[in-house]
This record gives sequence, structure tokens and C-alpha cells, in this order.
Amino acid sequence: MDTIQIGIAGVVAMVALMAMRVPVGIALAITSVIGIWAAMSFGVAIGILRAIPYQFVANFVFTAIPMFLLMGYIASHAGLTSGLFKMMRLMLYRVPGGLACSTVGACALFAAASGSSVATAAAMGKITIPEMRKAGYDDGLSTGCVAAAGTLGSMIPPSVIMVIYGVFTMAPIGQLFMAGFLPGILTAVIYMVMIITRVKLNPKLAPSTDEKPAPGELRAAVADSWPLPVLVAGVIGGIYAGLVTPTEAAAVGASLACIIAIVRGTFTKAVLYAALKDTVIGTSSLFIIAVGASMFTAFMGLAGLPAVMAEKVLAFSTEPLLLILAISVLYIILGCFIDSLGIILLTLPFLLPILEGAQINLVWFGILVVKLLEIGLITPPFGMNVFVIHSMMRGTVTLPTVFKGAGWFIAMEIIVLALLIAFPQISLWLPSMML
Repeated sequence: MDTIQIGIAGVVAMVALMAMRVPVGIALAITSVIGIWAAMSFGVAIGILRAIPYQFVANFVFTAIPMFLLMGYIASHAGLTSGLFKMMRLMLYRVPGGLACSTVGACALFAAASGSSVATAAAMGKITIPEMRKAGYDDGLSTGCVAAAGTLGSMIPPSVIMVIYGVFTMAPIGQLFMAGFLPGILTAVIYMVMIITRVKLNPKLAPSTDEKPAPGELRAAVADSWPLPVLVAGVIGGIYAGLVTPTEAAAVGASLACIIAIVRGTFTKAVLYAALKDTVIGTSSLFIIAVGASMFTAFMGLAGLPAVMAEKVLAFSTEPLLLILAISVLYIILGCFIDSLGIILLTLPFLLPILEGAQINLVWFGILVVKLLEIGLITPPFGMNVFVIHSMMRGTVTLPTVFKGAGWFIAMEIIVLALLIAFPQISLWLPSMML
């Protein structure tokens, strides 16, 4: 077998291992070591096994991941985000489907302190779904709304997925963060427009209430929600103004979250322990997959498969729009079966040579990738956010009901994706204005 055939066999073996439910990181590592052994020698395979995990983990940029996770977990455990839903509910109580729209707004705000779609859906679902069900909202609308709005955790900065994408593609992480801001807001607005339209056409989905805020209640709710704007201003404002790098901003965000929690009197040993524990677990899970993907990238490079595929694809067409549409279809299909991090790390070794050959802007493409991964989080049969929400409901809402409710939001995601493809400046305007 030549190296190209070994590379193809490695891809098939990796897919087979994942189909047998072998964890993604382990499947990538096993395939890589055996593939490099077959293509080169046992000594080379062992050498790469020794070198790549250390080189990968020792990358200074990756220190942003545990810091951003720590920031989000401290904000969550210390109750810094607890007033978001109440504030949005009081602001939107006149709007048809106001509680669902408030959920979208609260998720968008929480995403700025989370960096994780699953964490956003889980945290906000505990607060918002009981309120919507109590008000008589349709189960599909209430659960689908949280599952979909939770995906904003990947788009609105800071985003862990964007950090990993930036490291693997050498795209500027600060620009990626800024590029995700407007698409995230656009997604939230389109979600709200869809909710309002559906409720106006079918008021049974979300019965109206006579609840009105008491004098001064909204002012008090806004005042109670001050920690998040301060946190966002410190992190995103610092990056935008050029005062800190994304890695430094992560440390600033984690420190600022601790300081705010201390000022509010909610920073305890239990909060710190829970935040550190969740950060260690989350970081370890991400890095196991990322190290495996890094080894798989080395295997593919030695086999020469990405270069051959890029040559074949570019010989067929170098039209950026056709390539983007083909990649979008591929990602949506993969999103039905593989988790977000696995998709991005599996596909980048093959796609990067193609993207570079077609001269596609990697910052713009990164935003499209995140949007496609968001769609994968709520598409059947393995939409991660949908399963998170279903598990929270403890059998009171069926899985098909949650998927059906999320279906309306998938349609909105496709509309947003089309707008981002048609108008790249939605993503690229803010990065172009960075200092």
C-alpha cells in the first residue's frame, strides 16, 4: 500500500471506531499511531506519540480555554447571571411570546460569560423552562427555544470553539471573537421575530399574561444584572480596543469574575471548588479530543491525503461560493452524528488546503463553521443541546417534542447562514475596526 491508500484506510478505520462509540479523541489517537507506523515506521509513530501531545498542550494560546471556562463557571456558580432572565422578562413582557423571547435574550447575554453552547442551554434551561411551562407555553416552543438559544454560546464571544479553530487554522483569535458578535446578535433577533410571528398566528402556543412590572422593579432587575455587562466590557472591550490579547483577556475575565463575586458576597469556598472542578473536567475533555485530532492531522500530512483531495477539488471548481455550499452540506450531515469539536478537528486537515487554494478568508469561514456547528447541536438524531434539555425534563417532555420545537429554529439558522454567506461584512466589519 502507498501512503495515500494508508491514509484512506486510516479515515475508514477512524469512522468505524467512532461508529462503535469509541471516544472521539481515543479513536483519532489509535488511528494516527497505527497509520503512521504503517506509512513510516514504528519508531516514527512512537516519536510522534511522545512529541505531539506535549507540543500541543504547551501552546500558550490554549491557556485561554481553561481561563474562559473558569470565568463562565464562576459566573454561573456565584449567581452573577441569575438576574438575566428576570431583567429580559420585565423588558419584554408586552411582546407576544415574551417569556420565550426573554429566554433568547438571556441566553445571548449568558453566552458572553460562558463560551459553551451546552453550558448555556443547561444553565438557562433550569431557570426558563419551568417559568414558561407554568405560564402555559407549548412544550415544544419552550424546550426547543432553550435548546436553540443555547447554541449562541458558541457564536457570541468568548467562544472555546473559536479558540481551537484559531489555533488550528492560524486565524487571529481576537478577530474571530469580534467577527462572531454581530452574527450572534442577528441570530437572537431572528429567533425573536420567528417566535413573535408564530405566537401572533397561533396564540395558544404562548398564552398572554396580565403581569406588569411594579414601579421600580425593572430598574432593580437591571441593577441586579450589572455584573455581566462589566464582565463583557472587561473581556470583549479589552480585545476590541487592543489593550489585551485573547489569552490575556481570558485571565482578566476569570479574575474579574472572582472580584465581582467577592463584591457581591457570593464568592465562597464551595463556589470556587465547584468552578475549579468543572473547569478541570471541561478542559480535560476538550484537550483529549484536540490532542487526538492534532495527531490525526500529522498522520494525514505524512500520508499526503489532504493535498491530493485539495488538488482534486480545486481541479473541479475554485469558485468560493460552490465550495462553501458543498462544505455547508457536509457539516450539516456530520452534525447529525458527531459532536461539534470532533467535526471541526476531523475536517480541518482536509479543508485547509482547499480553503487556502481558493483564497477564502479564514475568519469569515470560521464564523460559517461555528454557525454550522450550532445547527448540528439541535439537529436529529444526536443534537447535543436537545438531549441536554430532554434529560433536564426527566420524562415530562418527550424527545420528539423537543426536536420538533427546535425544528423552527433550525429553519431560522439556515436563513442566518444564508445571510452570512451572502453578506460577509456582517462577520468582517467589527474585525476590520479593531485597534
